[in-house]
Order: sequence, then C-alpha cells, then structure tokens
Amino acid sequence: MMSRWGFIAGAILAVFIPFYAHAQQTGKIPRIGVLWHAGSAEEEHPYFESLIEGFKGLGYGKDRITLVHRFPNEKPKLYNAMAAELVASKPDVLVAVGGAAPYLKRATNDIPMIFMYVPDPVGSKLVDSVARPGGNATGLTNFSLTLSAKRLEFLKVVVPSLSRVALLINPNAKISELYIKQSKDAEAKLGITTHPFPVRSLDGLDAAFDAMAKAGMQAVVVNASSLFYQGKVKIGELAIEHKLPTIVWVREVLEAGSLISYGADQLGIARRVAFYVDQVLRGKKPADMPVEQPERFELIFNAKTAKALGIKIPQTLLYRADDIVN
Repeated sequence: MMSRWGFIAGAILAVFIPFYAHAQQTGKIPRIGVLWHAGSAEEEHPYFESLIEGFKGLGYGKDRITLVHRFPNEKPKLYNAMAAELVASKPDVLVAVGGAAPYLKRATNDIPMIFMYVPDPVGSKLVDSVARPGGNATGLTNFSLTLSAKRLEFLKVVVPSLSRVALLINPNAKISELYIKQSKDAEAKLGITTHPFPVRSLDGLDAAFDAMAKAGMQAVVVNASSLFYQGKVKIGELAIEHKLPTIVWVREVLEAGSLISYGADQLGIARRVAFYVDQVLRGKKPADMPVEQPERFELIFNAKTAKALGIKIPQTLLYRADDIVN
C-alpha cells in the first residue's frame, strides 16, 4: 500500500516531469522578456518576487529559464524603447505588467504575450474578447464589474454621513471612463454623488487633493492605475493631511497610508502568470487561452490611518476583513 508521503512525492513528480521532458525536447532554456512599469525591481516589490516564485513553483529555477526584466519608470519614451528592445531580443514569451501591455502589443503581433493587471484588455485592444482573445496576447485581469460599487459601499459604512465622494482617476487609462460610469450607477442606491478628479502625472496630486477639499469631498476612491501605485506614499500623506478617508485597490497602496483596500489578490495574479507562460511554452496559443478574471477579493484596513483620521471602523466590517494593517 502506498504511503501518504509516497503519494505526495508521486504527485510532485507528475507536475515536474512534463517540464523536464519539455526542456529535453526543445534543447534550450526558455527566454522570457518582462516589461514592468516602475523604475526598478525594488519599486515592483512584492510583485517582482511573486512572479519569480510562480516560475520556481513550476520547476523553472535560475538554470532552467532566463528572465530579462526592463523597468521604464512610467515614462512613455522608455516604454517604447524597452518594448522594442525586448522584442528585438526574440524571447519565447513576453510578459507585460499593467500599463506596459499596450506598448508590447504595438511592438509585436507575433511573439506570444501574457499580461497581468490590465483592467480592460478588450477596451485596451489587447484581445478580441475575454473568452476568445485572438491574436498573440492573453493573460490575467484584476478587474470586476462589481468593484466600484463595493468600494463606495464600504466607504458609506465607514462614514455613514457620506454624500460627496471624489474619484481619483488617470484619464490616460481608458478604463477610467468605466470607473466613472459604474460609480455613477451606484449613486442612487447609496445616497451619494461622485465627482472625478483627473490626474495625468504625479505632479498633479497636490492640486487634485486641494481641489477635493475645496469642493467639499468627504472621501476618495483611488482607481487602479500604475501611476497611482507609483505615487502611493504621496496619496497616503495627502489623504491624511486633508482628513479624507481613502479606499484603494491593493494592499501595497493601503500600507502606504490609505484607509481601506478592496480588490483582487494581486500577488496571486503575479504567481499565476507563470502558469500561463508555461502553457505557451508547451505549445498553447494565446489566441485560444481565455483571459482569467479574479474570483477572490481582499478587504483590508489600515488601523494606523484610521486612528490618524479619527475614524472607528465598524465591527461588522472588521469581522469581514481579510487583514488589518497596524
């Protein structure tokens, strides 16, 4: 009779043997080009590490895969130059992070591409549809149609008198139009009005928060954007300075000073990208691989920020929280 450990060992081998067979058949080490959006691996922490973990979990150690990383620091010229550089290096697969995806897509229609953290891959013209991407790109989105309404709902529970909510958006991202529409659709049910405040660069954050305060905004929804991820510390500082409860889309932005985060498991998405890359290396075509949408969402509170704002989070929400950051 097979022991429990014997069964587990067999299961592990079943996962890794196909990879070794694939490597032996091809006779080469796969080369993957990764275009991020920030300026360094440190700025991409912890997503950078999660992506590496994903590959390691599939048996792709340092000697079994080559990852070529480029960091454009949110600069369009660097995005274009680095996308062209990665394509010219002729990798087996490209990986695009967030706002990098359109640049890589424009740079090649031939090399398979896996994207992550793209809120609207259809609107961004990366794929024909979520179910049937077509072309050379597919990947994982961090967007759900319920997110905007749920974020407003959480703010309303935290601040019952809430009536005027600012939407911090990046108009350079087409998805911002959908965020605005979904927020407007939720207004009547919650008894609030929402007001967009566009910011195209980090230099505009101070003016935007000043305008929110002058307009009598009582809270802020920071919509998902690689630009706002880069400015997360500044956003946290300005929110506390102006006494504005702020909800964001991911833990790492919350930890920089925002009050609430509600969104997809971003680290899990980064790890999952490795699976998509692996499938392409085994012969699958991105055109036939549906875009994966999030199924699990995390609700997290920042206790330190709540204290700074003089806000007491209701117990009903604390019981629902996935985590509380101190």
